[in-house]
Amino acid sequence: MTDIEFAWSALGGDPALLARVSTVVRRGTLPARLPVRELARASVGACTLAAAELGARRAGLAEVPRVRLDDGAVATAFTSERHLLVDGRAPVTFAPLSRFWRTADGWVRTHANYPHHRERLLRALDLPDDPAAVGAALAERSALEVEETVYAAGGLAVAARTPAEWAAHEQAAVLARRPLVETERLDSARARVLPPLTGSPLMPAAGLRVLDLTRVIAGPVATRTLALLGADVLRLDAPRLPELPDQHADTGFGKRSVTLDLAAGRRTFEELLAAADVVVTGYRPGALDRFGLSAGELTERRPGLVVAQLSAWGSYGPWAGRRGFDSLVQAATGIAAVEGSPGHPGVLPAQALDHGTGYLLAAAVLRALTEQSSEGYGRVVRLSLARTAAWLTDGIEPGAGGSGGGPAQSWLAETDSPIGRLRYALPPVSFDGGPGDWARPPGRWGADPAGWA
Repeated sequence: MTDIEFAWSALGGDPALLARVSTVVRRGTLPARLPVRELARASVGACTLAAAELGARRAGLAEVPRVRLDDGAVATAFTSERHLLVDGRAPVTFAPLSRFWRTADGWVRTHANYPHHRERLLRALDLPDDPAAVGAALAERSALEVEETVYAAGGLAVAARTPAEWAAHEQAAVLARRPLVETERLDSARARVLPPLTGSPLMPAAGLRVLDLTRVIAGPVATRTLALLGADVLRLDAPRLPELPDQHADTGFGKRSVTLDLAAGRRTFEELLAAADVVVTGYRPGALDRFGLSAGELTERRPGLVVAQLSAWGSYGPWAGRRGFDSLVQAATGIAAVEGSPGHPGVLPAQALDHGTGYLLAAAVLRALTEQSSEGYGRVVRLSLARTAAWLTDGIEPGAGGSGGGPAQSWLAETDSPIGRLRYALPPVSFDGGPGDWARPPGRWGADPAGWA
């Protein structure tokens, strides 16, 4: 089974539709020891095919539009945060304390891009905000000790493991028993009646309302893709936890941004939920349950809802409740060991777990909407960065070569926006008659009213 066949099968798609997909293969894109190019191509391809399928259903087309994949466009999109320029300024991607550190017995990876995570890391280690001091202290401690100490304080650090060490971990065993894409029916709502589509371009998600409760990259990539396809996407953030400006600029295309305290603004949230079609969450499992935002509670109040849940480590197992990011999952699952040198762990050529999982999450939402249009039922779909990592390390076969990678400029564009002049990566989702770019650039974080368009 090829990579896209596996991804499409995991989404429950009709295998006959894969004949509608063509690919421009380019050697040199996303170079790595692991088959990153194949993961990127498969996740974008499955997402694009799901979009074309839903568009054909809503437009009453006799055939699903042809899907066109280009490794160059996919690779550029998978590194979109690196191509972004805001008024000519390159973004800041990792803070000084977000990196690998040598420990007494190996390596540990920390993540401290957000101020509250940096504070928890330093408090857990009882250290000043000084990289030299952090390095000296970690060099005297074991990697597992640092991992447990920092996580106990609400910070983010993981020991860098080899693939064999991760395979022996209980969380890896739990993930191995789970599918790449988990789906579940939640209620007995009738089949969803989606209004027919007319005109051009073909916008498969037109008229759908999406509440976006995600942060960082993977979840926002999913909702950015739904916005590209015509959905009204309203991103909600807590006022006390602003998104990093460059991250917001990169993943905010097509959306509106609202700040809302889920406790104090509960009435407003319930009004938004009452008219929503999809809710996408990107917080660790259980973190939103205290607000009544579990999948079951959401569909009880809004029957027929599609709930898409993203996590770092999965919804089950000893690490289910842990925070995590792409870089940490790479370190823990042995990817960093594979991509590194004998004396130092390495990284993938892109935050491929984030981007790949993001496109798969959007694909799962689109497939759920297609199935609902004939079968009904509210649904929850679940994906995790760690399960995508298992697919990368165990399930994908490296492909054959091809033509040259081509310049990234071929898949970049510029636009004015409320936050400045932007250079950005164009979306890699491409099918006959579909959209070529987002309808609106990102605005200022939290600047939009809490209401549907």
